[in-house]
Amino acid sequence: MQTSKSTPRPKERVSTLAFDVAKIREDFPILHRQVDGRTIAYLDNAATTQKPKQVIDTLVNYYTNYNANIHRGIYRISEEATAAHEAARAKIAQFINANSPQEIVFVRGTTEAINLVAQSWGRHNLGPGDGIILTQMEHHSNIVPWQLLCREKHSHLKYVGITDDGHLDGSDYQMQLENDGAKLVTVSHASNVLGTINPVREMIRDAHKHNSRVLVDAAQSVPHMPVDVQDLDCDFLAFSGHKMCGPTGIGVLYAKKELLDSMPPFHGGGEMIREVHMYESTWKDPPYKFEAGTTNIAGAIGLGAAVDYLNQIGMRKIRLYEQELTRYVLDSLSRIKGISIYGPRDPTQREAVVSFNVGDIHAHDMATLLDEDAICVRSGHHCAQPLMERLGVSATTRASFYLYNTEQEVDRLAESLERAKRVFKL
Repeated sequence: MQTSKSTPRPKERVSTLAFDVAKIREDFPILHRQVDGRTIAYLDNAATTQKPKQVIDTLVNYYTNYNANIHRGIYRISEEATAAHEAARAKIAQFINANSPQEIVFVRGTTEAINLVAQSWGRHNLGPGDGIILTQMEHHSNIVPWQLLCREKHSHLKYVGITDDGHLDGSDYQMQLENDGAKLVTVSHASNVLGTINPVREMIRDAHKHNSRVLVDAAQSVPHMPVDVQDLDCDFLAFSGHKMCGPTGIGVLYAKKELLDSMPPFHGGGEMIREVHMYESTWKDPPYKFEAGTTNIAGAIGLGAAVDYLNQIGMRKIRLYEQELTRYVLDSLSRIKGISIYGPRDPTQREAVVSFNVGDIHAHDMATLLDEDAICVRSGHHCAQPLMERLGVSATTRASFYLYNTEQEVDRLAESLERAKRVFKL
């Protein structure tokens, strides 16, 4: 955490990156919406991102021209829907460099993906006394499923601490691995509060030395940077479509094929079966044995369109642009007297997520005042109450950025924060 005093702000700064933000913004209709005569500044991208016309048009095209159930129909539009659905799976596999599309399971989002691993792999691999290693910066979605499982299996949780500047405590992690071991390490690739990018590649390597499986919560990383599951060598990886320009209600669980082969189904019903008899059933091969019932067909096709859109821009370019924008955010907000910013100061070590408090202004009051200036931010504990306890606060205001945000929006945020200080006489 950093607490800053007021200093003069620079008058102008020109980005050195060849990244046409103005052109990108034209693809997002909602970014042109006005509230009380002001164009919105959407700075809540860690919660959900806006959708480009290309994704919206893909959804409309599906529902208009080939809306049908998949895999079972032998008529034309069903075959078209099936082909589009499976093409999306293949695109996503390539996007994260999975070995094959069969390692991609469609789910509702990161939360369901983690619950699938907990209830399928975890329930059949954890027993009394077994440990699960988490970190203090995890989202509730990567805490609560493991609490429920440990209560059932009489296993236990072990938490890796964080340093005062928002990094994981590496020595604590090593100690957790070496003392009693762990069947599973489950860790966020990037914090949705601090923005911290965790060294998951090295963490996975060390965990595997101790025969621990590793799940990576990549909800905040896959949308913002290149992620290669083969290079990471993670056993499981989860992310959500709505945080990467895709629709809500669709997400992905990646898992190594040998693990999916060995795991029992999560849900039972139609589509995931090979044969059903009166007293026994057999399952399809992965990933289909984990996709019971009618899945979010439109969502999967829409997520495929989002992947196309991000690939067209380039994930490395997106990462570099957001890194530069993060630098500008940190420099700009740090000039506000009385502000406390949480997380690493080095923009190369964090994502474009900046959580802060200003004086004793409550985060909800701050968000309300920012909304009066048509600035959309998140306030509260951000589904990370253990982290709030570690930081010694009940809530923060969070501004989170994406490929379509601009330095001008950062300037608007800084000006609005100064106005809030005047309102509260700080």
